[in-house]
Amino acid sequence: MIRSELIQKVADENPHLYQRDVERIVNTIFEEIIGAMADGDRVELRGFGAFSVKKRDARVGRNPRTGDAVDVEEKHVPFFKTGKLLRDRLNGK
Repeated sequence: MIRSELIQKVADENPHLYQRDVERIVNTIFEEIIGAMADGDRVELRGFGAFSVKKRDARVGRNPRTGDAVDVEEKHVPFFKTGKLLRDRLNGK
C-alpha cells in the first residue's frame, strides 16, 4: 500500500471528511514521525510497532569490485520493530 492508497482508504471509510482533510491528516502523521526520528526520538504505536534510529559506527569496508579498503563514515539508520499485535496477526494467531 502506498501513501495515496492509504489516503483513499481512510477517505472512503470516513465519508464525512473531505479528501483534502484526510490527506492533510495522513501527511501530518508521517511528518511528525519523521520529525521525531530526525531528533533522535523513538515513536511507538501500540500494537503496530516502534520506529527508532540506530547509530552505525564508522568502519573500514571493502569495495566488492576491487577488494580495496574503503572508509565508511558513521551514519544513522531508521529501524522498525513490530509490535506484538502485528506480529501475531502476521503469523495467523
